[in-house]
Amino acid sequence: MFIHQRAFSVLPGLALCCAVAFVAVIGEHIETAVFGVRWVESLVLVIVVGIAIRSLRQPDRSLAPGIDFSAKFLLEMAIVLLGASISLTAMKGAGLTLIAGIAGVVALSITISYGIGRLFGLPPKLATLIACGNSICGNSAIVAVAPVIEADRKEIAAALTFTAVLGIVAVFLLPLLYFHTMISVPQYGVLAGLTVYAVPQVIAATAPAGLLGMQTGTLVKLVRVLMLGPVLIVLGAIMKADLRHETPAVRREISLVPWFIGGFAAMMILRSLGLIPEAAIAPMAQVSNVLTIIAMAALGLSVDIRSVAHAGGRVMAAAILSLASLVAISFGLIALLQLA
Repeated sequence: MFIHQRAFSVLPGLALCCAVAFVAVIGEHIETAVFGVRWVESLVLVIVVGIAIRSLRQPDRSLAPGIDFSAKFLLEMAIVLLGASISLTAMKGAGLTLIAGIAGVVALSITISYGIGRLFGLPPKLATLIACGNSICGNSAIVAVAPVIEADRKEIAAALTFTAVLGIVAVFLLPLLYFHTMISVPQYGVLAGLTVYAVPQVIAATAPAGLLGMQTGTLVKLVRVLMLGPVLIVLGAIMKADLRHETPAVRREISLVPWFIGGFAAMMILRSLGLIPEAAIAPMAQVSNVLTIIAMAALGLSVDIRSVAHAGGRVMAAAILSLASLVAISFGLIALLQLA
């Protein structure tokens, strides 16, 4: 009986989140039809729509259970399914030296980016979100890291919004760098793979360099995405360590590795062992994307625009400097590996 009551209480808020997600997806399709390209993904549009609705009228209290369910459980399920889209076999063609270099770049970039965020006065969790978003895979990393570090919803919205803007800017600026420097095609592919956030953006940024540039950039990007798993586990361990001064009752409530991170790792392993049918990979990725968009709708509906605007300048400055530091570190790796 309690389960039925719980499910019934969730439905109104869940329906609202689904409606907001639908509007954002339609908006992305219209954007593509009109301009021929996606300038702003539905993942960002849905937050904007949700915040706009929240700004016009705060959702009724009866909608809160469904919004909370969408923001937490649906997001965690999306992260589990995301693991199925990552295969460790991508590492085979990269070579141990390059893999180690990419891991080092990610670790160093997260450290430096976090320091930049704190220098600009950002809260630790917001600084962590920006650092991981810049260093690994943009929106996907922010969405995955947020529940692990228990980030506030307005911090997630701020990190996603400004990182999305930088992702688009990077796609435009990197080809200019390629055409106006002496960088080779393989070097440019590595640079794009290390600095651009999403795989489609890497393809767009490396297209001017031809097929070799796209192949190199995509391979490096896929290896970089693989760093998300270890980073999530490390952050989970850090969160656990931070609880050592809490009461035993509080410590028992939080496990070393959140269940969805264990699920993410399990899915990644199953995919790598070939135990997930290839025909199921694309549908699982689509479901993960849909659940993420619905969860981000809930996020937008929970965020007060004034809190995001207040941190805007500092967040953007920290994100820009973090991306600049990542570019510098990437050039350092290219020089170290002596790529031709």
